[in-house]
Amino acid sequence: MTDNKTDQLLFNPRTYDPAHFDPETRRLLRATVDWFEERGKKKLVEDYRTRAWLADFLAFSAKEGLFATFLTPAAEAGAGAAPAATGSAPSATGDKRWDTARIAALNEIFGFYGLDYWYAWQVTILGLGPVWQSDNAEARARAAELLDQGEVFAFGLSEKTHGADIYSTDMVLTPEADGGFRATGSKYYIGNGNEAALVSVFGRRSDLEGPDAYVFFAADSRHPAYRLVKNVVDSSKYVSEFRLEDYPVRAADVLHTGRAAFDAALNTVNVGKFNLCTASVGICEHAMYEAVTHAHSRILYGRPVTAFPHVRRELTDAYARLVGMKLFSDRAVDYFRTAGPEDRRYLLFNPMTKMKVTTEGEKVVDLMWDVIAAKGFEKDTYFAQAASEIRGLPKLEGTVHVNLALILKFMGNYLLDPAEYAPVPTRLDAADDAFLFQQGPARGLGAIRFHDWRTAYDAQAAVPNVARFREQADALCAFVTTAAPDKEQSKDLDLLLAVGQLFALVVYGQLILEQAERTGLDSEVLDELFAILVRDFSAHAVELHGKDSATEVQQQWALGAVRRPVTDAERSARVWTRVEALAGAYEMKP
Repeated sequence: MTDNKTDQLLFNPRTYDPAHFDPETRRLLRATVDWFEERGKKKLVEDYRTRAWLADFLAFSAKEGLFATFLTPAAEAGAGAAPAATGSAPSATGDKRWDTARIAALNEIFGFYGLDYWYAWQVTILGLGPVWQSDNAEARARAAELLDQGEVFAFGLSEKTHGADIYSTDMVLTPEADGGFRATGSKYYIGNGNEAALVSVFGRRSDLEGPDAYVFFAADSRHPAYRLVKNVVDSSKYVSEFRLEDYPVRAADVLHTGRAAFDAALNTVNVGKFNLCTASVGICEHAMYEAVTHAHSRILYGRPVTAFPHVRRELTDAYARLVGMKLFSDRAVDYFRTAGPEDRRYLLFNPMTKMKVTTEGEKVVDLMWDVIAAKGFEKDTYFAQAASEIRGLPKLEGTVHVNLALILKFMGNYLLDPAEYAPVPTRLDAADDAFLFQQGPARGLGAIRFHDWRTAYDAQAAVPNVARFREQADALCAFVTTAAPDKEQSKDLDLLLAVGQLFALVVYGQLILEQAERTGLDSEVLDELFAILVRDFSAHAVELHGKDSATEVQQQWALGAVRRPVTDAERSARVWTRVEALAGAYEMKP
């Protein structure tokens, strides 16, 4: 049966009260929601259409001390000076910490109102990553002060020719006699490059070769030797191309050198990519309110659109997939916050949030768009921007293919060689996630062990489609032991990615089940969700069957792994009532 607790799963500004956080976090989250609501939908949509820079949003953030409170690690909380902006009033230093749970909550809010706002925040997080990992105390203190002043940051890694291939950077630093450098080169696709008071820039020394040559340094976008070339996208997001021409890099500006610079780049992406999942959730939530409300109020052939069975199926699937996105993302927060040198499981769950949750977001929007059709193009809707912006998240901080390939590194240990770990609790405590800036060398992924994934599945074995999906997960274990790609096939990334999709579903299901147990999720919603996962697994198995290099044994396995989900019309009808209840539940103020 349904319950009221599950009906509150979706973020709703009308009822939002993050009482599970400390008072200042609760105030800031609610203040952010209120700021967007008071501006209204007309202004939100107009700024998106006219590609207006986010000046008023950044002024609000500075006034409230939002970025400073959420993005200053506790160890740096006393380093910042008083803000320069009149009327600014950042929180007391005791409220400052790097707390992934509340960062995730803010990601969701920003996504709900528009990815442009989230993006300015996201690239600030990336820009801060190399700074907070640095031993350069002066640079850290400067960053804390700039945050208090309401400034934004940028992450100067990618280049037009090489993308994010940091082995091939053309940003060249020539040593100076005083211990500093002169930097010359270009960076491309760098968010906030127009305004960032501090840009963390990756380059290489001209006098060294290999990893020893790498350097991360802090640059100022307002310096005369920093030339802003253009915004490379047609958007309020300022995704810049910039060029440094003989830019003076003082010794005090150097954040990392050698292999440590390389590790800082990868570890920063580890921190930053996690934010994409909850932003995707927020986009889907707002779009769902609009879509269900429109469909339910529209009459065709004398009947509401939502009376048609295919419409109910698509919207129910969209809702169930969105619930899965939220459950997985929320549980992944706990592993992120519990991480340490002896527990690096987050390095699997992190690319899962990036790859799996964001692609699920695309499916959710597509399902709803099939229902509302032409309405989804109208310029005065949020949905029109959601349909566009949801596409970007799977393609940022590494493509889906890159993250799938990364996930595959963990498959053997995850499926077949579990280890003992203490249970990971729900982590909503007001603690500083200091380990994220002490991750150490970015290697050794193949040695990471995981707790037994079967435990989560066993706990929900009474749910019919969880049991059905468990059959497919067990079949994947058999595939790994009896039909895994051989050495030659392992060169075929197209085949490996199909296997990666199957593996990802098992991991996805595990964290969904863990969070479902912790939140008391209605078993019928869980059953409906796992019916979808059964179908998805079957679809990917069929895809593997059709791959050019799939062996006869692999083809037979693939067809043998296809399952039909357990159907239950009454269950689906009851889950539909949850979706139907979203009609009119929220509409943004005009």
